[in-house]
Amino acid sequence: MVFNNILETIGKTPLIRLNNITMHIPATVYAKVEAFNPGLSAKDRIALHMIERAERLGKLKPGGTVVDATSGNTGFSLAMVSAIKGYKCVLTVSSKISEDKLNNLRAMGAEVILCPQEAKPNDPNSYYRMAEKMASEIPGAYYINQNYNLENGEAHYLSTGPEIWEQTDGKVTWLVGSTSTGGTLCGAGRYLRVQNPDVNIIGVDAYGSVLKKYHETGVYDEKESYPYRIEGTGKNIIPANMDFELIDRFVKVTDKDSALRARELARMEGMMVGYSSGAALQALEQIQDELTENDVVVLIFSDHGSKYVTKFFNNNWMIEQGFMEPENNMEKVG
Repeated sequence: MVFNNILETIGKTPLIRLNNITMHIPATVYAKVEAFNPGLSAKDRIALHMIERAERLGKLKPGGTVVDATSGNTGFSLAMVSAIKGYKCVLTVSSKISEDKLNNLRAMGAEVILCPQEAKPNDPNSYYRMAEKMASEIPGAYYINQNYNLENGEAHYLSTGPEIWEQTDGKVTWLVGSTSTGGTLCGAGRYLRVQNPDVNIIGVDAYGSVLKKYHETGVYDEKESYPYRIEGTGKNIIPANMDFELIDRFVKVTDKDSALRARELARMEGMMVGYSSGAALQALEQIQDELTENDVVVLIFSDHGSKYVTKFFNNNWMIEQGFMEPENNMEKVG
């Protein structure tokens, strides 16, 4: 098959059964491996969809600039789409971003502005406020605003959800995925719920994120928000793409367990996937007692592990975080 450009290869990612790492779980478990997208993550889908939607509405014109706040993956996808379409790309990122992701953004031609991780959402130095500032100052700029742009979730409703339904022959009973903007899980989950109202939707959250408590109480508790290491999981804001009524519940996972699960996936399944993929697998471990042999579980593996080779795939980093013992590099999932 021949494609006119790399954007035509986005989507239609494989659903791959997990075998060795899930032998103790009675359900059939599949991974929706979004690393097969050309930008190595699920964010390719939303980047293309949101940019083309902005073009159709006349909000983004030839020679314009794409601006957004990103944890890395959306930024890379936006930079990739911008490169093909001839736009400039300006991205604001949190200082917790991996060095690999930072270098990837710059390699794709994006201008990157690093903002302090500890900055609260409304702080002028936060990567959210900085993106707004840049978009207001740059002539011809369009602020993608992935957290509040509902086209984010729509992209997954139109593509990821239908793919999962077709690939499981409509047998999927559980969808488990990390929540950040909410677009991937809620967009795909919304489509699956239309097909089968009984599909269970489980959001994976991080310790240090406000999402789980907000889902359970409706209260935004700033005390719930503190720095953590997992990327692409959790938030210190409440994104518009997060459909709390759709999600059955949130499961919190630790930085350490998520990192170790991702490393296990590489060793046991040959899948080099990202931090949030490890988080999704850890959440599955924590809900396994609810599953039966009749269940079909789909885990969303959002990105590729090559984005984290200086982090959890690096033994020295793992030891520095206290996730591994230095004497013999022993790994233990808590």
